[in-house]
Amino acid sequence: MHLALGLVALACSSLTAPAHADDFLDAAKKKIATATMTKETWDGPTTGPKAVASKTLVFVAADMKNGGIVGVSKGVEEAGKAIGWNVRVIDGQGSVSGRTAALNQALALKPAGIVVGGFDTTEQKVAFENASKSGIPLVGWHAGDKPGPNEKAGLFANVTTVTDDVADIAASWAVVDSGGKAGVVIFTDSQYAIAVYKARAMEAIIKKCGGCTVLSFEDSPIADSATRMPQLTTSLLQRFGDKWTHSLAINDLYFDFMGPSLTAAGKKGDGNPKAVSAGDGSEAAYQRIRTKRFQAGTVPEPLNMQGWQIVDEMNRAFNKAAWSGYSPKVHLVTAENVAKDGGPKNEFDPDNGYRDQYKRIWGK
Repeated sequence: MHLALGLVALACSSLTAPAHADDFLDAAKKKIATATMTKETWDGPTTGPKAVASKTLVFVAADMKNGGIVGVSKGVEEAGKAIGWNVRVIDGQGSVSGRTAALNQALALKPAGIVVGGFDTTEQKVAFENASKSGIPLVGWHAGDKPGPNEKAGLFANVTTVTDDVADIAASWAVVDSGGKAGVVIFTDSQYAIAVYKARAMEAIIKKCGGCTVLSFEDSPIADSATRMPQLTTSLLQRFGDKWTHSLAINDLYFDFMGPSLTAAGKKGDGNPKAVSAGDGSEAAYQRIRTKRFQAGTVPEPLNMQGWQIVDEMNRAFNKAAWSGYSPKVHLVTAENVAKDGGPKNEFDPDNGYRDQYKRIWGK
C-alpha cells in the first residue's frame, strides 16, 4: 500500500513539474506580447507648471560613446529649444575621473540646472553633494535603479523606465525564444550600481525557468567593449560551445563588437547565441535587429521622449512643484516590429504626440 501511494505521488509530481514550467513559459509569452505592442497613446503627464523663461542647463554625460546617453542629450537639446532654454553638453568620457571633472566643470558654470546622464550617484557622491549645497537642481537619467526623486543623492527626479520591468522583458524573451531551455551569458559593468541591479534581475528570471541555465555572469567595463568583447566572445564560445544559446546585456554596446568573433566561429547572424539588450536601443542595435545580424532584440528607452521629460521635470523643479510621477512602460523591439517602432532614424521614438503634450503643459 505504501509503495503504491509512493508511486502515485511520484507520478503526480512528475506531472505537476512540467505544468509549472508551462505556466512560467505561458506567462512569459503574455509579457512579450504586451511589450511588443506599438505605443501610440500618450500615458504621461497632462498638467504641470508653465515654462520658466531663459534658463541654462548643463547636460553632463557619463560617456558620449554610449548611444543611449547621446540620444537623451539630443532630446534635452530639442526640448530645451522648444521651451526657450540654452543647453550645453559636457562629456565625462567614460571614466570615473572624467565624470568627476565634468560635474565639477558644470558646477563652475553655475547653470540654472544640471542634468546627469548615466551617472552612478554613489560613485559621484561628493560632486552631487556639492551640487545640492549650491542649490542647483539635479535631474538624472539612469542615475539609479528607480524612477523619481532621490533625496539622499540630491536628485529632484531620476528619469528611467522601471529597471525590474526592463530586465524581466529581456530575460523573458530569451525564455520564450528558447522554449524554456536557454543557456545564457549575462554581461554587465560593476562600475554602475544600476547595471549590476539590472543584470541580477535578469539572472533571477532565468533561474526561475526550470529548463534554463545561467552559463556565466560576465563583469566587463562597458567603456572597454571595443577592446575586450572580441576576445571575451571567443573565450566564451570555447568554454560553452552550443550550450550558449542566448546573450543578455545591460546595454547594446556590448554587442557592437561581438560579430566578427561569432562570424569567425561559423555562427550565423540570425542563429545562436541570440543577443537581447536590456537597455537603451542604440542606432547600431536597430541596424543589427533589422538586418538580423547578431542581435535579436532590445528593450529600448524612448530616449528623445525622455529628454523632453527631463526638461519638464527641471521646469517643475524651478517652479517648486512635485515631480511628474511618470515612468514610460517598457517596450521590446524585435525583427518583427522594428520597421514600425524603429522608423527611419533607427530609434524608439513613440508616435504618441509627446512633443505637443509637453508644449501644451508649458504654454508653448
